[in-house]
Amino acid sequence: MRSSRPPTMNDVAAAAGVGLKTVSRYVNGATNIHPDLSERIGAAIEALGYRHNLAAASIRPGRSSKVVGLIISDLANPYYSVLARSVERVCTEHGYLLMSASSEEDAHRHRLLVDRLIAQRVDGLVVVPPRHATTPWATTTAEHVPMVLVDRPTGPLESVELHTVLADNAGGAARATTAMLEAGARNVAFLGDSLELYTMQERLAGYHRALGERGGLEPIVSAGAHTVEDAAGVVAGFLAEGRIDGVFAANNRAAIGAVQAFAEADRRIPLVGFDDFEAASLVRPAVSVVAQDVALMGRVAAETLLSLIAGEAGAPITHTLDTRLELRGSER
Repeated sequence: MRSSRPPTMNDVAAAAGVGLKTVSRYVNGATNIHPDLSERIGAAIEALGYRHNLAAASIRPGRSSKVVGLIISDLANPYYSVLARSVERVCTEHGYLLMSASSEEDAHRHRLLVDRLIAQRVDGLVVVPPRHATTPWATTTAEHVPMVLVDRPTGPLESVELHTVLADNAGGAARATTAMLEAGARNVAFLGDSLELYTMQERLAGYHRALGERGGLEPIVSAGAHTVEDAAGVVAGFLAEGRIDGVFAANNRAAIGAVQAFAEADRRIPLVGFDDFEAASLVRPAVSVVAQDVALMGRVAAETLLSLIAGEAGAPITHTLDTRLELRGSER
């Protein structure tokens, strides 16, 4: 059972059986610590609920830092750029500074970022969970700071309920697939990223739902296309085989990859993507998409967090935002 007194580095050192200096180097990001010692220190920190407070000396008890932390999964993805901009606007309107960082879908990096932002005395966190968490990070983090999840819910390791902002991924995917089937396609392929991602799981479920409602249609699934180049290669292979007559691209990178493959092969087949992208209207026909209101998602997440910080939010709920199908011609 944890003590009511906040744990210190001395407590961590005693629990891990290492020196205080070693613990200090660990929490300050040193990478040249023996792996066995790092593992013991990490386990002790997890067990004790220790958080290294870098800013405690600069902020008096009861005072707010007026800083909010945002952890996204991939800074290079335009989707998360829009999300971050929306969160920042709300924070700015309320006098908060936003500190943003990208986990790059790495669970260890994600946990380090969470700990570092808490150490910087942020007032709250908006977080895109990692695709494959290795520890119950959300459960322990929620003990220290208000937090809202966005884009994905917590994973199976967690035992805490949190305010979460999601899109209707399954419904949007079902409508996208149905649009191509209604236009005459019969062998529509699912093209997406890793199925470890909650969003991919939901979009695949929607794709299967649409095929099931038609009856007698075979799923054709390609998952793991993380980059535009990956997606283009998969679609090029599909075109060469001649076994598909439609593509449901389950994210914007998959859609861009499909468009590239069509251009290189000098032919096209029906295509609908999930998530809009700037170049979607520049090709002919323009790319039909399932559009999320990413800016709204960021705003709801930020406003919910600020309500939590102010002690005004109620019990945790999941906000599921509608998507809209924008048919521009590529579905035929």
